[in-house]
Amino acid sequence: MLVRLLCLGIGYLFGLIQTGYFIGKAHHEDIRERGSGNAGSTNALRVYGAKAGLLTLLGDVLKAIAAILLVSVVFGDKYGYMLPLLKMYTGAGVVLGHNFPFYLGFRGGKGVAASLGISIIFDWKLVVIIAIVFLGLVFLTRYVSLASLSAYTAVLTGIIVFGQMGFYNMEQRYLNELYILFVLMTALAYFRHRKNIVRLLNGTENKISIGSHGK
Repeated sequence: MLVRLLCLGIGYLFGLIQTGYFIGKAHHEDIRERGSGNAGSTNALRVYGAKAGLLTLLGDVLKAIAAILLVSVVFGDKYGYMLPLLKMYTGAGVVLGHNFPFYLGFRGGKGVAASLGISIIFDWKLVVIIAIVFLGLVFLTRYVSLASLSAYTAVLTGIIVFGQMGFYNMEQRYLNELYILFVLMTALAYFRHRKNIVRLLNGTENKISIGSHGK
């Protein structure tokens, strides 16, 4: 249990790197007071434009990758038999740090970009799933929230399928723990998008617009 908590803590520390918040400060304001009110890449895109959105996305993806790489190096030899599970605990910590940074009053982003970073370093096959589902739905609907939640659900399905196919080389008890952990992460993503879900159901959700942004 201790190693799980260590991985969760390491992930949380990396998750505290709030790329969108720092970009907002470079514009002499708090990005959380603009747009949708969070520090994620979609809000950075809406408020400051495509370059800021891309930089925020890149920063949030890289912090997840860096955290998981560090855990792999530190714990890989001793805990190789459950390393995929430890990677996911680290990723969960990154998402928690990103969503609930203590030094910003626990008001961060929604964890989507950080989750993309987790998928990149955890299993490249999940990235293919994300690309198909997320990009396809954004292209068809222009709803980033719908695409994000659909991608999360698809990745959850992929993890379970790939796990049962033996791709993660872990005992079933560790696989079950992995599944439960990602179910909780998916539930958190839905919770963080609860207002978006209401707007989607009401037909009032904002569609992404790259061509214009506020100042």
